[in-house]
Amino acid sequence: MPGIEFANLAPNIGAEVRGLDLSRPVAAAEMAALERALADRAVLLIRGQDITPEQHIAFSRQLGPLEDHVLSNFCLPGHKEIFVVSNIIENGKHIGAFGGSKQYHSDLAYLDEPSLGSVFHCLECPEEGGETSFVSMSAAYAALPEERKRWLQDKKAVFDYVWHYERTHRDRPALTDEQKAKVPPIAHPVVRTHPVNGVPSLFLTEIWIRRFEGMDDAESQKIVADLLAFATGPEFIYVHKWSPGDILIWDNRNSMHKACPFDETGTRRRMHRTTVTGTRPYFEAAA
Repeated sequence: MPGIEFANLAPNIGAEVRGLDLSRPVAAAEMAALERALADRAVLLIRGQDITPEQHIAFSRQLGPLEDHVLSNFCLPGHKEIFVVSNIIENGKHIGAFGGSKQYHSDLAYLDEPSLGSVFHCLECPEEGGETSFVSMSAAYAALPEERKRWLQDKKAVFDYVWHYERTHRDRPALTDEQKAKVPPIAHPVVRTHPVNGVPSLFLTEIWIRRFEGMDDAESQKIVADLLAFATGPEFIYVHKWSPGDILIWDNRNSMHKACPFDETGTRRRMHRTTVTGTRPYFEAAA
């Protein structure tokens, strides 16, 4: 049996993993337990990890192939698999991506194959603020009325990155035709089945969904807003207060997350992130 233990962090989401040292390879039985716990709890916390970038990458690869981030200028020098998230400025330049999305989302949901999840390692963090908030989309779906579940199971949502960008990032350079061609609108099921445990989850986001197929934008976005208002109720949320050495693994297939504000000019925050590639979302009705 795996020599690790799990303790729930919140009623419907999150588990702390105890007895795991990521500076060494993780045994197959332990990885199987981690993957099942990730599917069931969506977010895993491993505290007190003092690991090198090489060890971070090696562990992440045990979860699956890793993505190279498009913003290569914010990748850790010599380690293209590690994306640096930080407000720190050195030699007049940001060492990592800063700001962070303050709206709930799952990573790269607007692609044909959204990412499976991420492994986030905290190196520095402020004493106040800068938390990360997570939502269990499987628990939220389970709590919906049966009639609403049946209605959603037949629906697909159109995720449209260009539409979102042009509405909300008017202060940024316009997307080129080449950039737009890389992110065409994509339809995904509104309810997706988790490939590990078969549990259905809502697959929605505040930011990229333009409409449901067969419906107009305005009507669709009202329904999405109502569903997300329900899903982001306190009973479905875990807010993580970071400490150096914390590692969080989150599952994009059954959760959303967002960054919480902090003093980005007077404090320091530095995180290393790897991203595990995913597969196309699907819905499979229970037999």
